[in-house]
Amino acid sequence: MLATLAVIAIVSTVIVASIQTSQDKAYGQQVPVSFTTSEKTITVTGTATTSISPDIVTLQFGVDTEAKTAQDAISANSNVMDSVITAVTSLGITKDEMSTASFSIYPVYNYSVPDPMTGIQKTILTGYKASNTLFVKTTKLSLTGKIIDSAVGAGANRVDDVSFSLSPTKQQSTQNDLLSNAVVDAKSKAEKALAPLGEKITGVKSVNLSDFNVPPPRPVYYAGAMTAPSVAKDTQIFSSNQDVTTTADVIFLIGDQ
Repeated sequence: MLATLAVIAIVSTVIVASIQTSQDKAYGQQVPVSFTTSEKTITVTGTATTSISPDIVTLQFGVDTEAKTAQDAISANSNVMDSVITAVTSLGITKDEMSTASFSIYPVYNYSVPDPMTGIQKTILTGYKASNTLFVKTTKLSLTGKIIDSAVGAGANRVDDVSFSLSPTKQQSTQNDLLSNAVVDAKSKAEKALAPLGEKITGVKSVNLSDFNVPPPRPVYYAGAMTAPSVAKDTQIFSSNQDVTTTADVIFLIGDQ
């Protein structure tokens, strides 16, 4: 009996030890092993700006006419606008460089006519007004003043807009140059900041390029649109350079020198 109990005790001890060992192994497999890595970085914003001359000019001319009937107003307007187009094309502006910006016709009322019987003011239809706007977009900047003079001389009684801008081709070329310069500027700033700290650039983690900042078309105000053609002779319109800017946010990897 004592021998049997001893055997049972030994077997139980072995089983308990085996179970404990299995639990220890399972627990050891569940513990995650983490490897921590650290990297030193510096974030710098590089900027590049240039002053560039525009190569596109846009102009808008208006012809307003009034008549007793809508048909007469449209007919008169069409005759004047034909003269304006002929005058502008005679300068070398093609039909592809012109388009109709807007056309409208609406009734004209007199709100100050009193009723002869009651004395109450009445709304009287006095006629119709036709309005036609011609849009010109060209690279012939040297003709800007002559285009205005010719249009006004031919009967245009509104000069709504004269503005200068960059063509898509010039925008793209300028953007490519500025982006490269912005990244170079970011690197230069980083190197200057790291030198006193005993650090140096060892790599690049990321580069974030900003949108190209192109200024809106710059308007030129023309005050002589309603004057006689002889007064508006040889109008001088000058375009000025436009400042365009782009930025680049660069994260550099750094290490000891």
